[in-house]
Amino acid sequence: MLKKVALIITTLLLSISCAPQKQEKISAPLDAILTSDVPKIKKVMDNLEQHEVQIRYTQIDRKDDQVYFTDFDFQVDSSNYFYPASTVKFPTAVVALTRLNQMDSLNLNTRFYVEGDSIETTFSEVISQIFAVSDNDANNRLIEFLGQDTINSVLKRKGVAPVRIWQRLGIDNDNTTTKPLIIYENDSTVRMLSKHISSYPKPLELKNILKGEGFYEEEDLMVEAFDFSMKNYYPIEAQDALLKRIMFPENFTPEERFHLSKEQREILLNAMHTVPRKVGYDKSEYYDGYCKFFMYGDTKSNIPDTIEIYNKVGFAYGTLTDCAYIKDTKNNVEFMVTATLLVNENGIFNDDTYEYEEVGIPFLAELGRQLYDFELNRK
Repeated sequence: MLKKVALIITTLLLSISCAPQKQEKISAPLDAILTSDVPKIKKVMDNLEQHEVQIRYTQIDRKDDQVYFTDFDFQVDSSNYFYPASTVKFPTAVVALTRLNQMDSLNLNTRFYVEGDSIETTFSEVISQIFAVSDNDANNRLIEFLGQDTINSVLKRKGVAPVRIWQRLGIDNDNTTTKPLIIYENDSTVRMLSKHISSYPKPLELKNILKGEGFYEEEDLMVEAFDFSMKNYYPIEAQDALLKRIMFPENFTPEERFHLSKEQREILLNAMHTVPRKVGYDKSEYYDGYCKFFMYGDTKSNIPDTIEIYNKVGFAYGTLTDCAYIKDTKNNVEFMVTATLLVNENGIFNDDTYEYEEVGIPFLAELGRQLYDFELNRK
């Protein structure tokens, strides 16, 4: 009898000790990487508070034609603000494609220009420019097409939240009134799309919305924290939500999906993973890793054809962010990772002194490589 009781107790103790702990499930794969002695990782992790790191890594498993996600987070917190920079171009591009579906007279190949602009383009060309080299002007043309209220309302309706996109990028223009688009209907006929007037946003009330010790306003140094409360807002959770909906729409309800035509989705996915040299850009200036921070950001080598990275990066005000789905077609590896960090050692904004090349990009590249190596050995 005593032996039987002892056996039961031993079995219970073993089952308790072997039970998965919640904290391990949340962070264990990332912990091994982030606590390693790899210099490019350690340099950031030794000054973690300064760098404001947030990471979401998603394992992807397939069974019986179903796709399953398992998320692992490190310091992900939508109330802890970081500047999203050019990552906001991804949702703007997606909303523009859905808007085209609602307009019988427009399509991907429609030629247009913004009133007062000298550049004629097409929606297809704009999408390509946004992902290949993160072109600011291309993004701003889509904002003129859509208006900020349309962008934000569509995203929130699809469950991509929290989010607030209203700034044009690369220019000082806080106007919520868009410029009209001039549309070419044929070689000799044009028409004008009317302007949009969006609501003026309220200041964001988030943690770390005030950053640093000073900033430059034109040539004057202002000795006070830089206020980001009137900037764009697109946290890790929202970036991850959009990427999953685009890469795996079948995992979401019809109400949560972005209704793209087959042609639109193919053009979008192609733009997301095509490197600049394959669409005509000078590879000495726009090397493969130029807009692919994970795995290849710190090298100018070509990305192998067997590695496909569908992503959108952003870098400005010392903040680097990448949101990516990475696929190795040769070794049957696929995963997602979204990460951001701040590299502004002197605490001054707008001085163009940020440690992108020395600290930020090497960290993201190594993080991508470490996760890829982990996935190669994961059953």
